[in-house]
Amino acid sequence: MRTLYLLIIVFAYSASSFGQVKVAVSIDSIFAKWDKPGVPGCTLGIMKDGKLIYARGYGMANLEYGIRNTSNSVFRIGSTSKQFTAACIIRLAEQGKLSLDNTLDKFYPEFPAYAEKITIRHLLNHTSGIRDYLILSYLKGLGDDDYYTDDDVMQWLTHQTELNFQPGEEHLYSNSGYWLLGQIVNKAAGMPMADYAAKEIFKPLGMNNTHFHTDHTQIVKKRASGYEPDGAGYKICMTTLGLIGDGGVFTTVNDLKKWDDAYYKSDVLSRRFWNMMTERGILNNGDTLDYACGLVVSTHKGLKTISHGGAFVGYRTQLLRFPEQHFSVAILTNRADANPSRMAYKVADIFLADKYTDKTEKQPAKKQNEPATKPDVIFTLKQLTGTFSIEPGVDMELKIKNDTLNITQLWNNSSYNVVAKNGNTYQIPGEASISFVFSELKDGIAHVMTIHQNGGKAVCQRKKEVDLSGIDLADYAGNYYSTELDVTYIITLADNSLKLKIRNHERADMNIIDVDQYSSNGTILRFSRQNDKVSGFYLDAGRVKNLGFVKK
Repeated sequence: MRTLYLLIIVFAYSASSFGQVKVAVSIDSIFAKWDKPGVPGCTLGIMKDGKLIYARGYGMANLEYGIRNTSNSVFRIGSTSKQFTAACIIRLAEQGKLSLDNTLDKFYPEFPAYAEKITIRHLLNHTSGIRDYLILSYLKGLGDDDYYTDDDVMQWLTHQTELNFQPGEEHLYSNSGYWLLGQIVNKAAGMPMADYAAKEIFKPLGMNNTHFHTDHTQIVKKRASGYEPDGAGYKICMTTLGLIGDGGVFTTVNDLKKWDDAYYKSDVLSRRFWNMMTERGILNNGDTLDYACGLVVSTHKGLKTISHGGAFVGYRTQLLRFPEQHFSVAILTNRADANPSRMAYKVADIFLADKYTDKTEKQPAKKQNEPATKPDVIFTLKQLTGTFSIEPGVDMELKIKNDTLNITQLWNNSSYNVVAKNGNTYQIPGEASISFVFSELKDGIAHVMTIHQNGGKAVCQRKKEVDLSGIDLADYAGNYYSTELDVTYIITLADNSLKLKIRNHERADMNIIDVDQYSSNGTILRFSRQNDKVSGFYLDAGRVKNLGFVKK
């Protein structure tokens, strides 16, 4: 009863207090599992028509000292920072200190010749083709606890002889692009970006608890510590890195409200500024992207949205704006297992349900994920077993365990059972937001598994059997060197199995995908030959493509 009493006090001066209490209860239910001592949680801020209409902390900001999250707690916001890096670039463009059509070589001539074709606009829209430095660090054998500097990252990037693709040809998220934008701000502004952002954006807007964090030893008052699950408890997540541009902002929901206000009316940031910030990227073929300048411009249930999420160490964040409804949701969490984007849309649904124009998106998740009609043939469990690939090297193995279909994600060995819900549609018990739909029965087995989740889908093909009779695994054993990474990979053969070793890390299994093609820990190795002898391989790892290694 105490909670209800407090809520009534909060809304006592409103004639519609009963309705507001119901809304508050609905909001709090979304975060109920975190709203207790002993667990990290989040801070929520809801903005409507220029007012912060709801702000609450859930769970703990610091588990060691028992400090709760509040609306004043300061969080690292990961990639949600990118819009502030973009804002610095746009401000400099307004001041005539750079142009979005300036090319990378203008600022950093030490890059290979491809920099002559990469514009600031490409960097803003993730269409530059530059390989992601965070993936490069992983491929070099560096871990989360390793330390490196801006100079190190610049050296890595200038040593990349190739791009993932030609500038403007594709859209591929790249932290390198926004880190480089931060470096460009340093040069064009004549001062560190942290200082420029404070001078031009944060201080003028009154965002007094917001800054770019360049020194991990800096004391941040009211900081929420980041955590990730560890068995039955949690462990703290920290970083010694001081890199900014792709991330690095610390802020509060109260300060983000001031940033949100500036979108609608500001003496500091002009309408032209925001038009440039929200101008969506265009590929060389004329296709328009959802991505603008550190912002995703999209729709939700028929309404326009402007948003961006973030994830780094133990923090997960989302800032979601519905500009035409003058409504925004900010969720800053200090737990690595959080999904603030999904929670932000749930909050929005409470307030905007009567505004939605796309009625098809309003269907419950269960109906959304199930086929419209019952299939003619219901597949047996045995017809569903096998290995399905989301993409090369990213596989899910399906087996029957205790008369139940079990799925193992081979990239992390996570395993769970699924049960039939309707025809050839399966779900994890108690989890209606994700469904597995099987189709295309050929030769007595299903060849396609479509995963539906939160309105999106991934089509997985049954992994084809590879004829291993003519393959000599010993051909692949040896040392392989990459000049671009300055690292040697060691491939060994033991017990008829190939293993990959990088620096001092444990040896990782290599799984065959096709002839001369293997996967290992989420990377794809495509081997090349000369005179029928293995001479090297090209590596693909998500945001890094076609990285070459030569057999020594």
